This record gives sequence, C-alpha cells and structure tokens, in this order.
Amino acid sequence: MNLPQIARNTVAAAAFAIAGITGFANAQILDTPATHAVIMDHETGAILFAKAGEEPMVPASMTKMMTAYTVFEMVRRGELSMSDKFTVSENAWRKGGFPSGTSTMGLAPGDTPTVEELLHGVIIMSGNDACIALAENISGSEEAFARRMTNLAHELGLNSANFLNATGLEAVGHVISAEDLAKLAKLTIDNYPEYYSWYSLPSYTWRDFTQANRNPLLEISGADGVKTGHLEVSGYGLTGSAVRDGIRRTIVINGLPSMAARAAEGERLMRIAFNSFDLKTLTPDSVDLPDVPVWLGETQKVPVKLSSDLQIAGYKASMEKAKAEIVLPGPIEAPVSKGDELGKLIITIAGQKPMEAPILADADVAKLGFFGRAIEGLSHMLGGSESQS
Repeated sequence: MNLPQIARNTVAAAAFAIAGITGFANAQILDTPATHAVIMDHETGAILFAKAGEEPMVPASMTKMMTAYTVFEMVRRGELSMSDKFTVSENAWRKGGFPSGTSTMGLAPGDTPTVEELLHGVIIMSGNDACIALAENISGSEEAFARRMTNLAHELGLNSANFLNATGLEAVGHVISAEDLAKLAKLTIDNYPEYYSWYSLPSYTWRDFTQANRNPLLEISGADGVKTGHLEVSGYGLTGSAVRDGIRRTIVINGLPSMAARAAEGERLMRIAFNSFDLKTLTPDSVDLPDVPVWLGETQKVPVKLSSDLQIAGYKASMEKAKAEIVLPGPIEAPVSKGDELGKLIITIAGQKPMEAPILADADVAKLGFFGRAIEGLSHMLGGSESQS
C-alpha cells in the first residue's frame, strides 16, 4: 500500500505567515566593533542579536559575576553566612592587593572582613584580593574554588564556562561565552534580586580606600548592573542590564580597544536593544494555524492550536521576514484526541535561534472503519488523492 507523502516524510513542514509579527521596516542591519556581542531579552531569555555569541572568550573581570554567584548559592544553602569573617592571606594581598597593581579592594594581610564586605569588594570595587580571600577561605585554594565555580556554571547550563581562577586574571583556557554571561546575569537578577542591587551601587569604601563602580552604563536611565572587564588579551568588556517601561534587556560586549569605546558602544547597544527590537506575544486564540493532515481518519485534517502563549522577540527589520512552520515528528495517524500534542510551531527570524512551541489537536478525529481504510488505501494505490506535505 502506498502511503501519502505526508506519511512517508519523517518531518512534515508547512510555511505560512502569522499576522502581527510583520510590519516593521526601515531599520538598518546591526553591527558592532566588539569582537563578541550579545543582546538578550530578559523575560524570554531570547538572544536578540549575537556576534560570536556562543564562542568561548576571555571574560577578564566579568568572571567575578560567577565568583559572586557561587557565594550567593552557598549562603542560600546555609553553607555560609554573610556575617562570617574571613582572614586575608599574604597570597591574596600580593596577587590581588596594592602590590599587584591590579584592581583591588585594598585589603591587607590579617584583615578579617565579612563575607558581605568581601562581596561588595568583588562586585563594586572589582577587587582581586577580595576574590582570592573568598576562594581561599571557602575552598582552601583559588584553584579549588575555580573548579567549584565551573561545576556550578555547568549545573546552571553555562556549558562554555571553564574557570581557572576567581578573579578573571589571565590564564590560558579561562573562558566563557558572551551568551552564557548574559544568561548568568539573568540568573543573578532572577534568583538573587536582594544581592543584585549591589551591582548598581556607585562606589564602596573599605577603611579609607574608596573605589567607584566602573560600569559606565550606570549613568544611563534604567541601568542597574552588572560588570566590566579588561585584560590586554581580551580588550575592554561589559555585561550591562537595564529596565525601561517594564522591559529588561541585557547586553554583553568584549574586545573593544579602550574604556571610552566600551562606554560608547555599551550605551549604543543598550539604546538599540530597546529601540530596534520588539517583543510580541502570540496566544492560542490570536493565531490561526493551518489544519494538519491525518492519515486513516474519518476526516483528512485536524485543526490545531498553540499549547500556550509564545513570546516572540527580535530585531524589527528581521521580524518583517519571519517564517513560521508547523513541524511534525512523522505522519499523524488516526485516532486523534483533542489536546494531543502533534508537533511544534517553529518561528525563524534571521540572525536568531528558532523559537518553538508545541501545537495541540483542537478536535477529535476517529479512525476509519475497515471498509473506509480499504477504500482509502485503494485510492492512494490508484493515485486518486493528492499527497500533502
């Protein structure tokens, strides 16, 4: 018996237009001088724009976002308290204090700051000494703490991460992607809002040493984090996040030639993130999907609908050319019950990963009786009905 084409295909796809996605024009194609860049919609987690976004890169002091997140997790689990006092070693002082010539909290050997004070030193002052003090007191060595950071990152789905220290100072193989840094920012904001607010503090003082927050975006309306980074090998980088009119967007940039270039490009990409991207919600009631063919059913097609709301975020110029497809895992054979998951709706927007949501049968389709199946089979053997794909 010859099956119709829909039944012979392992995947059946039908392209069609969805009203409400299109209608934007006159926007330029986005580019950036940064070697790595990402724009992420916070609510959906959708990557709106990426340039080498999945490529592991040297994060420099943006590493400290993971250092802090690891400590936040330990506090939540009861392994640490914010009031615990840690002793600063000579190693932490030499490698991350004033003698190191790197960004520092200004700690001295024998100091006993609290975990909370050290976190302020990490987040606001970008203190390498604060990072090393936390790492040594928690795990015995910075290397052991870095392994803990990497393991936690992988548990969180940040699979590009490989941390060799807690500071972000240069080490061959110490990397994470821009996309994973954006995801880490989202995790911090969603899971630890009470600590995320520290990222927006303008400065912090340890004893008589005050360091201003280096994040240039904090002067922009709605910006509230997160972290800068710089090494000669990485260039100047920034992970930044802001909220406007209830919408949050996060950017990551790296590989810029100067602090001024970082500030200018950070501000430009954040402005573009809000002005040149759009977010739409498709609901089951608002989307009219084409019927899906059914094999050996009392009716040849079944109506389908989205299983739930689907949020679509994208660059306005690209959304105008969005493509929607219904993708089935194989032939749909009767009987079909209303509510059965039959396949997926996939929305493809240029420059982004496809977005998808399950589609459900919106009606019952009973199976043909014996004579009906025989007639259906004979019809296809004789080429009496059209194949569908």
